[in-house]
Amino acid sequence: MHFTSNTATIVSEVRTFVMDERKNCVSDREWKFRLRGYGYDVRDTNHGTVLATLPHGVEVCTLDA
Repeated sequence: MHFTSNTATIVSEVRTFVMDERKNCVSDREWKFRLRGYGYDVRDTNHGTVLATLPHGVEVCTLDA
């Protein structure tokens, strides 16, 4: 996948937002529930933990979850 610098910046900001949300949650279950409210899903795949959009499942980035 080819990213322009603007797209890479947006992905970086989304990843930062998602990981900051994780710090505010007491469990993975709460974190995933909150992210669903923002239109995201966290999935465990063969290539790591991935952030995806809802409802289409477009992968946004990998996470260090």
